[in-house]
Amino acid sequence: METTNINDGSSRPNASSRQLPDTTEPRPSFFERYAYGVKALLIGILVLLLLIPANMIMGLISEREHRQFEAKGEVSGKWGDAQTITGPVLVIPYYSKPNVVSNAIFLPEKLKVNGQLMPEIRRRGIYEVAVYTSRLDISGAFSKLDLSELNIPAEAVLLKDAYLAVGVNDMRGISNQAGVQWNSQTFYFNPGIPAADLFSNGMQVKVPLSMSDSGIVAGNFAVNLELKGSGQLYFSPVGKTTSVEMKSNWTNPSFDGAFLPNAHHVDDKGFTAAWQVSNLNRNFPQSWIGNNSNLHSADFGVKLFLPVDTYQQSTRAVKYAILIIGLSFLVYYFIELLQRYSVHPLQYILIGVALCVFYTLLIALAEQLNFSIAYLISAVMTIGLVSFYTASVLRSVRLAAGIGGALSLLYGFIYVIIRSEDQALLMGSLGLFIILAIVMYFSRRIKWGEL
Repeated sequence: METTNINDGSSRPNASSRQLPDTTEPRPSFFERYAYGVKALLIGILVLLLLIPANMIMGLISEREHRQFEAKGEVSGKWGDAQTITGPVLVIPYYSKPNVVSNAIFLPEKLKVNGQLMPEIRRRGIYEVAVYTSRLDISGAFSKLDLSELNIPAEAVLLKDAYLAVGVNDMRGISNQAGVQWNSQTFYFNPGIPAADLFSNGMQVKVPLSMSDSGIVAGNFAVNLELKGSGQLYFSPVGKTTSVEMKSNWTNPSFDGAFLPNAHHVDDKGFTAAWQVSNLNRNFPQSWIGNNSNLHSADFGVKLFLPVDTYQQSTRAVKYAILIIGLSFLVYYFIELLQRYSVHPLQYILIGVALCVFYTLLIALAEQLNFSIAYLISAVMTIGLVSFYTASVLRSVRLAAGIGGALSLLYGFIYVIIRSEDQALLMGSLGLFIILAIVMYFSRRIKWGEL
């Protein structure tokens, strides 16, 4: 029996069913297509993270500044604090009620102060403190004291207990046995003020007064006071007319308080200054009973200004840390896009840390050297480190030199802003505008569509 092989063609391979090799390229992933954007986002995050050590540096500055304040306090505590001279004023006790004694305060008709300030610099470790010794000639006169203005009966006055009082902030600063020439008689002061609501610190001496039909007859006074202090010397304008003249060899005075000098002169040999204040310029009367909270509202004087405040300028420098770090990273990012180099995020971090170390170098050196010299040394060290590292990473001396030059311009720009306090906002705004224009100029060369 024959068998017939039936072949319907199904066993033959079908040409249309053959699998051809796939020649299409795999679709790039999201991160591959937008790598430049992801890198930019990562760089932005790194900039923000590097602000953490910048804030820690601000804390370091505050800590060092507090230590400086403590050092000044230690020196002032042994030498004498900032001083304010108030007076002399006359204090006349009287019976306001039976067996109740109150005090009537009378201010002088004229008050004149001639002072000489002899400053010097004292050191506590690495910190400088401005202290001074002063010689003050205080003179003036009281007019007849009218008790009727205060509704005080003459028979209630304890004239024999009247005294002259001078307020002095820190009694430790008094260097001589202070006395007063009262109507050609010499009396020496005693420490403490019986009227505690008048001055917190001061000295007083009883002076002879006499009663007349028109009031209490006082007289003229002259006080010679040698006083040590630190930082500043102020005066209270307690006279109906108050005139103060000061001279010193300090070349950086800061005139402060309620009144500026009517005339002053400052040169490389020191300063002279003169104030004129009348009773109409202040907010307290010539006489009162009890306490007067406005007595020190019109104080004025001079501060011994130290021209270089290391920590204030360092703080201003740290505030521009985001500008330094951000622009530096932006330059590296543009180099990556334009020159087809690749900088690892860890390398960005190392460069950012180097830029942060600049500020710790600045603080440490500025405590020992002039701020400008400290800034220059810190900038040169930081720029040198970053430039050498860039040359190693990018293997290009030309690019490293370009980055070093850009950092030099940036640090120079920041320094000018720090030193130009009055024009800082204007210069900063113009500088940022120029930087933005440069960034926009170079960014137009990037072929964003091909990335």
